[in-house]
Amino acid sequence: MSVPSPDSPSSVRSLALAAREAWRVLRNAETDVKNAALRHAAAALRAETAHLLEVNRKELEDAPDLSEAYKDRLRLNEARLESMAVSLEEVAALPDPVGRVTADWTAPRNRLHITRVAVPLGVIGVIYESRPNVTVDAAALCLKAGNACVLRPGHESLRSALALLEPIRAGLRAAGLPEDAVQVVPTSDRAAVGEMLASPDLFDVIVPRGGPSLVARVYEESRVPILAHLTGNCHTYVHKDADRPMARRIVLNAKMRRTGICGATETLLVDRDCAETHLGPLVRDLLEAGCEVRGDAETQGVDPRVKPATEEDWATEYLDAIIAVKVVTGLHEAIAHIERYGSHHTDSIVTENAEAAATFLREVDSAIVAHNASTQFADGGEFGMGAEIGIATGRLHARGPVGTEQLTTFKYVVHGTGQVRRW
Repeated sequence: MSVPSPDSPSSVRSLALAAREAWRVLRNAETDVKNAALRHAAAALRAETAHLLEVNRKELEDAPDLSEAYKDRLRLNEARLESMAVSLEEVAALPDPVGRVTADWTAPRNRLHITRVAVPLGVIGVIYESRPNVTVDAAALCLKAGNACVLRPGHESLRSALALLEPIRAGLRAAGLPEDAVQVVPTSDRAAVGEMLASPDLFDVIVPRGGPSLVARVYEESRVPILAHLTGNCHTYVHKDADRPMARRIVLNAKMRRTGICGATETLLVDRDCAETHLGPLVRDLLEAGCEVRGDAETQGVDPRVKPATEEDWATEYLDAIIAVKVVTGLHEAIAHIERYGSHHTDSIVTENAEAAATFLREVDSAIVAHNASTQFADGGEFGMGAEIGIATGRLHARGPVGTEQLTTFKYVVHGTGQVRRW
């Protein structure tokens, strides 16, 4: 298929229609065929490493005004490309979510045998910013779940996304599947996003993966069902019974491992009952790692480099080397703070107190809650799902990492023996 001109107003429509035709084949593809496509794609990606790195390098050179954190999200290197290839293979190794029987019963009133069976969602539109790996993760997960996808990357990563599309399509061709099952919108024109959002006849689901302004636009304009999270304002709470060395390892990792991902901790809460022993070391670790700390009065008192926090800081997803720190009086104040300012994404407690941990895990209403673990584990690959298409923070259909199972819906299959309903 020829790629539509970026200037063509029908480019999204033509891509989506081609994806719909490809989906009619893909939705019925055997597991072995889908797995072969993913493995061939992994091999093709590895073979194209040098080319992919060169495309990405030039793309970064042409975007000199971006922050270092933003460039980090855009940047490809050999390790990240290898991680993408491994993800393709890990998704191939997962059980096929299509055809799963999730319920099976005989209705007592009429003796009909009924099963509830997982089926693909259809054509999925993915709108995302910055991260080239989303191109590969989204394609892999959609393919394994029998869905076609149309991917619309941000303008900063468009060339990298188009380059990464080629190994995916090579894998589809090698397995005898239609390459139009995975598409990348070849334009940075924002009108393409509007066309996707306004087209329930073309798309069955939209998945936005990006900053608050993108997701807010999708929520406001979309006529297509959405799987999304608005922000990742994640918290780590150091309880009074936290092991101090453990707390220091977790907090530093949760904030500074990668500051630009949605699972990065943005607010640190420290229990007043351990502040004397724990707060100073935690703050100094962050400062010495290059993190700007904005804190309440007690936090400012432990180090003169701490800047005063404002009300806005408690609700901010920085996606940068900045953290807000607050001292709280106990578990329930910590939970109340998270409920007020959090985004229902990922929140963690560090404690050796099993009862306190159980209370936190039960009462914090987030898609992911953790005990004695970094919030940066909020990732489908780390959950053993191969990859993720995003983190859903809503309550309907999917919540948390969106993997292959979450990219299916279901239908009821009814077997009778000649039954008719009473007139």
